[in-house]
Amino acid sequence: MKIQAIFNGKVIAESDNTKPLEGNHYFPIEDVNKEFLKDSSTHTFCPWKGTASYYTVEVDGAEGTDAAWYYSEPKDAAAGIKDHVAFWKGVEVNPV
Repeated sequence: MKIQAIFNGKVIAESDNTKPLEGNHYFPIEDVNKEFLKDSSTHTFCPWKGTASYYTVEVDGAEGTDAAWYYSEPKDAAAGIKDHVAFWKGVEVNPV
């Protein structure tokens, strides 16, 4: 099933190979339109996944601060989401 991530009316990611985890779809980085992502200095820690880093999503002047996250060095239990990005905070993630 193809999944899309949409922010401010634009598709920012689309994939038929997301990894569902804890209610989120993690998109392979190659299926994410990186022109809409800006690095953020925000980091959080999950005991079983590791340290998450964030992107601010920006589309046509609208910003979703820290609306995307990824684990660059996930712990072994979450190795399947390495090189994947998930979305929240105003990004709609739905099947197509």
